[in-house]
Amino acid sequence: MPTPIELVGFDADDTLWHSERYYEAAHAEFEAIVGRYVDVADVRVHDRLLAVERENVKLFGYGVKGMTLSMVEAAIALTDARIAAEDVHRIVMLGKGVLEHPVELLPGVREAVEAVSANHRVVLITKGDLHHQERKVERSGLADLFHRIEIVSEKDERRYAALLEQFEVPAGAFAMVGNSYKSDVAPVLALGGWGVYVPYPLLWALERVEIDASHPRFAQVASLAQLPAALAGLADGAA
Repeated sequence: MPTPIELVGFDADDTLWHSERYYEAAHAEFEAIVGRYVDVADVRVHDRLLAVERENVKLFGYGVKGMTLSMVEAAIALTDARIAAEDVHRIVMLGKGVLEHPVELLPGVREAVEAVSANHRVVLITKGDLHHQERKVERSGLADLFHRIEIVSEKDERRYAALLEQFEVPAGAFAMVGNSYKSDVAPVLALGGWGVYVPYPLLWALERVEIDASHPRFAQVASLAQLPAALAGLADGAA
């Protein structure tokens, strides 16, 4: 059956492979380190670190390096600069640990991408630190499945519009698949494209927004195994 969707974009982190759980583990260890100097609950360590990250993402962008610098900055502020150099070093090592985490694919990912590529061109669009994302793509063993791989600093309407111009595909012929409604779905819907939301159990606080599940070009699936049927359903609805 003909479909209006020509090109399908896939997010990477927590859509194709596990990612956020390594960040959350680093955050938990960060709180344990800072907890040696302050009452973690009393000073709201989690909230204050998030506030620092929210500001720093404008300068450092997304990814482990920005997270690590934010943890160091927050630790110094939370402890009134009393934190020992050895504990600052421990925080830096937390960041290195996340950079070196294994790339563990979610169940059925390769099969799902292969199934979608039988009827559509597929591209990978991920944001974050260039070097880290390149390493993860290489180690995932999935690079050969995609027509193009794009690593961007932000996922918003402006960036998606620029990518679609490069791909020479109108927004109405593009569907984006990912675990973040804010970054993977909402901007594409706003441009007139299609969005498929694949929730992951963990989501960074800065990615949390209200989801409009009633949007006519929106679909939600429990796993990528359901993606080919979801894309077909969107195409049927459009027809």
